[in-house]
Amino acid sequence: MALDWVGNLVSIHCGPTLGVYQGEISSVDQTSQTISLRNPFHNGVKCTVPEVTFSAMDIKDLKILEISKNSIEVSKQNGPESSSTTLMPHVGRKDKGGGGGGGASVNSAPVMVPNKAEPRLQEGGVSPVPHYSKSYGSSSCRGPNQATPKKNGLKNGGHMKNKDDECFGDGMDDVLDEDFDFEGNLALFDKAAVFSQIESSERRGNGARSRGTPGEQTPSRYRHDENILEAKPVVYRQITVPQNGSKEYSTDSGLVVPSISFELHKRLLAAAESHGLSLERRLEMTGVCASQMALTLLGGPNRLTPKNVHQRPTVALLCGPHVQGAQGISCGRHLANHEVEVVLFLPNFVKMLEAITSELALFGKTGGRLVSNVKDLPGTPVDLVINCLDSHENGFLRDQPWYKAAADWANQNRAPVLSIDPPVSGQAHAVEAKWSLSLGLPLPLSEGAGRVYLCDIGIPRQVFQEVGIKYHSPFGCKFVIPLHSE
Repeated sequence: MALDWVGNLVSIHCGPTLGVYQGEISSVDQTSQTISLRNPFHNGVKCTVPEVTFSAMDIKDLKILEISKNSIEVSKQNGPESSSTTLMPHVGRKDKGGGGGGGASVNSAPVMVPNKAEPRLQEGGVSPVPHYSKSYGSSSCRGPNQATPKKNGLKNGGHMKNKDDECFGDGMDDVLDEDFDFEGNLALFDKAAVFSQIESSERRGNGARSRGTPGEQTPSRYRHDENILEAKPVVYRQITVPQNGSKEYSTDSGLVVPSISFELHKRLLAAAESHGLSLERRLEMTGVCASQMALTLLGGPNRLTPKNVHQRPTVALLCGPHVQGAQGISCGRHLANHEVEVVLFLPNFVKMLEAITSELALFGKTGGRLVSNVKDLPGTPVDLVINCLDSHENGFLRDQPWYKAAADWANQNRAPVLSIDPPVSGQAHAVEAKWSLSLGLPLPLSEGAGRVYLCDIGIPRQVFQEVGIKYHSPFGCKFVIPLHSE
């Protein structure tokens, strides 16, 4: 009877267009040749409607997933005999590989869903019954009117139902309502212990890490630009002079830069000039390097921007009538070209050096301010004072009134002082400098010179060799480098 199949779980295959449906049989109608499923699933997804109905014309295949207890009880009451118009699947004895107990057979209820490929029978008033293609597990159709699905007994039904729920259930009941506790789980992570373990695994012995060679120790930390490949030992004394000066300096990378006497420095400049490095070219190089250093001291890109035109820095240049003064004027020209307010102090002389005259002519084209009287210097502190008053040879200039007045103004202005090419330590500094810039190789400067910097004025290596100096450039990628007193 059709009601015997109500409650069974089946899977209905309706072809590639409609797909596969699973659900519990709610009704079977022999007259209209339809079957209805409650709580259906379509291709593994729960349907939004509580019940769907299928016509025999749409069903390609039907498989029994689970036989309900009610169907088994009804089948026992009706007996094994059934109408010839029905298809009777039986739950027979177990397979050899079924693994279940008990050999009693259980009759299942008849299925009344037709297949459209089977012609309807109208003999003897028998209801039309189509042929079924039905399987359960490994069972297959045994004839046009009978199929025997195999079942492992009722005790395994719950296990299979759990599998069905895992496969076809929506799983909404298992969703956690509580939020994930990030802080609580983070507290379980002992960062200090983990980092300590990582560092201890990286270190060998006294904090070094081995590259694989026994007994070889290398630093455990490297800079991003540091070469870790094997290389020759670094020679830090790459510059040697014929007579060691009274003072030695070192660069940031550890290279030793010895000082030289003023006489050797004078011979070096004369040799460079004989090979084409003229005074004018030397003045230009000195002016460029000194202006670059001054611009950095003034704040660099943080100060000199288009948005800061209302507070342009002011620099006071104090120059004497000698080559050192000409170097200061060249520096002032480059500073004025970079939008710095430059006030140049130079005393009036009847006759001046040709280098000073030409540098003054160029400085006059920058719009910078030139004064010859100390009273015309700014009365308020400036951003930077550049001192070029001293000469290496003409020490008598310090007794001149203009020199004393300019030195007193610089000491009272309270602005930081940069000295360009200051004299050797044998002469006292009338103006206390915070920084000093030496040319080529440093002279032995006194403590009053402040922190010493060195600039490259373009003297070739062979020119150094001509005066007895073994030279390798300590500048690297820069033209101005700081020096540290040993």
